[in-house]
Amino acid sequence: MTDQRPTKGQLTFLDWEFGLFFHFGIRTFHAGHSDWDGVYMDPAAFAPQSLDCRQWAETAKRAGAKYAIMTAKHHDGFALWNTKTTDYGVRNTPWRGGRGDAVRDFTDACREQGLKTGLYYSPAEFGSREKSAKDYDDYFIAQITELLTNYGRIDYLWFDGCGADGHSFDKKRITDTIRRLQPEILLFNLWDPDVLWVGNEDGVAPEDLAPVPEPEDGNDVNARGRRFMPYECDCKLRPRNWFWTPTDEDSVRDVAGVMGLYDLSVGHGANLLLNVGPDDRGLLPERDAAVLAAFGKALTKRFASPLPARVTAEDGGFLLSPEAPGLTPADTLVLSEDLADGERAGGWTLAYRTGGRDFPLASGSRVGHKRIVRLPRLLLGEGRELRLVFDGGDDLPLNIKLYHTEA
Repeated sequence: MTDQRPTKGQLTFLDWEFGLFFHFGIRTFHAGHSDWDGVYMDPAAFAPQSLDCRQWAETAKRAGAKYAIMTAKHHDGFALWNTKTTDYGVRNTPWRGGRGDAVRDFTDACREQGLKTGLYYSPAEFGSREKSAKDYDDYFIAQITELLTNYGRIDYLWFDGCGADGHSFDKKRITDTIRRLQPEILLFNLWDPDVLWVGNEDGVAPEDLAPVPEPEDGNDVNARGRRFMPYECDCKLRPRNWFWTPTDEDSVRDVAGVMGLYDLSVGHGANLLLNVGPDDRGLLPERDAAVLAAFGKALTKRFASPLPARVTAEDGGFLLSPEAPGLTPADTLVLSEDLADGERAGGWTLAYRTGGRDFPLASGSRVGHKRIVRLPRLLLGEGRELRLVFDGGDDLPLNIKLYHTEA
């Protein structure tokens, strides 16, 4: 348990729960390149004939996502907006005669769909060490200033730490500029973060992930002291690649696979950020889009109708039983805690009570924003109940719901 309180923005972030990540850029048109290979990618190849960020945003909405992020600039340095800071970007491509602006298309499309709008920005890039630290900071801040002043409110700025080691950044100057330009923005991962990376790219959050991380030497995460931190799990719909490539369509996860990731991220109190790479047309591939739409339907169906249940406080915990007469099947328990005053629930145990005896089913060290507990298909009612016990007692700001989700 912790009495460290999340900020209003962090609580809002946790309520987003699920977002889509769109890796798109010059790498989309140079298949086979990898991070930091140093191979030049000619901007003349950037020519998406059907770029449609509305299709991306509409797919995100159908998938049940509440936020979306696009790679405005990846490690290669290619800018997807019509920047004045570099020649390496969309203004020196055949696309729309050099007058296109993919960041504008993306931010407009997100707002049309009611999605929270995020931009990915790689602090480091190929060739950055050819500039002095001061010159690179100036370049960095000029680009961030364009992104945060020309496109309305940006809800989330996603800083990738890859390649940033060994660079000398004026972190305070950079973060002060960001906070001044967009005071309500959320920052991911680096220097003055509001959200932390979970530590893997597999979409999995540990069940016991502490909301107040321990200090680590040289870790800027704790620049403002030990404080509450939500976590985000980023992973790929096509497990081998962030950017689209024509050779891995067979690897697209199915709906069950995405649902499993949802349970291991959102169901462990973190957010899930699922990547899909738009193709060289500028569209989401049909197979990827179909899986996302089907997942959205399955997610809605799964949690649309909680079972009517009685929740009764008893001996430092709760008894759960169905309101309907007879026997009711149940296979999923969802716990959520109001975190406005910090985490209070602490450890918990769940048991199946029948015949006057408790049979252990599950346990955990925390509840957090959400905990999804898969159960064997149980029959409740007529003396059969679930018993939940919390270290923090039964006077807790909790929401407890039961579901029968099996087809």
